[in-house]
Amino acid sequence: MRLFTGIVFCSLVMGVTSENWFSFFKEALQGAGDLGRAYWNVLTSSHQNSKRYFYAQGNYDAAERGPGGVWAAKLISSTRVYLQGFLDYYLFGNSSTVLEDSKSNEKAEEWGRSGKDPDRFRPDGMPKND
Repeated sequence: MRLFTGIVFCSLVMGVTSENWFSFFKEALQGAGDLGRAYWNVLTSSHQNSKRYFYAQGNYDAAERGPGGVWAAKLISSTRVYLQGFLDYYLFGNSSTVLEDSKSNEKAEEWGRSGKDPDRFRPDGMPKND
């Protein structure tokens, strides 16, 4: 736990360069909200294969907030990938399908964080209001 706290603190200090602390924390909280909304959309969407789109959209929205949003998106995404990989390993073994899915999700998250259009990952036939 101390190691995790140290890593979070160091990455926070590295992320705050010229911005003041208040705006950075505000952006980080708003970015975390964007990622939470994206995860909720993943859970409630009735359209198949929309997970990558919502991950890209959530990271894009968080990155639009500023440096705090980018920091929150990286931290939350990497934590999700780590925990999902850990659980998948113990639940499904070392499956290549799970690994491919995880890599494609990471690619979508990085795409969104870089500010590129997340619609690249929108599945065919998915309505614009989802």
